[in-house]
Parts: sequence; C-alpha cells; structure tokens
Amino acid sequence: MISLTITEVKSFMAKLLAQNTFDHFILKELELSTFINFTINGQLNEAFFTDEELQERGTENRSVLWSEVRTIAFAMIKGNKTPLSLKIVFQLPKLLCEELVQQSGGRLKIDEIGGLYMNVRFEKNELHIITGTAIKTFTLDKTLEQEWDLQVKKLLKEQGIGFEEQ
Repeated sequence: MISLTITEVKSFMAKLLAQNTFDHFILKELELSTFINFTINGQLNEAFFTDEELQERGTENRSVLWSEVRTIAFAMIKGNKTPLSLKIVFQLPKLLCEELVQQSGGRLKIDEIGGLYMNVRFEKNELHIITGTAIKTFTLDKTLEQEWDLQVKKLLKEQGIGFEEQ
C-alpha cells in the first residue's frame, strides 16, 4: 500500500472525467459531494437488463466499468465550483490482475486474490491516491502488492500526472 499526493489536480481530473485513462477499471464505489451528495455503489443492477444483454456481457463482466459511469460522473461535477469531496474506489479487472500476478512471479493463485484497488480521494483541494491489495489467504509475501504499487505509479507517469509519494 502506498499513498500518493497528486500535484496536478486539474490534469488528473481531466484525465479521470474527460478521457479514457481509467476506463478499464471496475468501479466499486463513487461518492461525490457537490450541492447534494451522490453515491454510486458500482453494483450492476441485473434486473435492468434483458437475458440477452446479460449474456453479451458474459459471466466475467458483471461488474460496472468506469467507462460506463464516467460521463455521468462528469455531468454531476460539471459547473463553476469544484466538488466539496470526491471518493472513488477502483478495482483492477480479473484479467489484468492475472497478468500482474504473472509479472510478479505467479506465487499466488488468482482465486486467492480478493482484489487490487486504487482509492482516489479529493477533499479540501487535495487529491490523494491510496493503493490497496486484498489477499484471501495469509501470506508474508508482498511481491504482488509491491508490483501493484509500481503499476499505479507507472500509469500516472505515463499519463503525465505529477505525484509525490507520502
């Protein structure tokens, strides 16, 4: 787990809300405080879809991706004032998680991993990212956690987003 302070908030928010930089992440949770409070729990409401639509999504794709919610979030934020606060919990999709497990040496099995998370928090004009790793079994091996932390920093660097590690 690492904590990063984003030094270029405006650039990050543009990439978050107006570009596809984070579109491949699963949205677990979004909380936004503007003139009212908005909460999105990231759970797919299967009753909304037909059986055919659910089949098209496949059994592995029952999670909501950021790409499906990004324009809605942008519309909630859009205006002359910055939000009072914003909290987003992203999860790395299973396929990308499997790739990261292989990169880190493959010591864990994919079913032993609860998730790799990136928590985005904006409050009092400061933006922070905190990474998280959920492992279902006890292990002293921190290789996957360290690899995930490196991947998050790499993503930010590739996108030209400045940050400082705390």
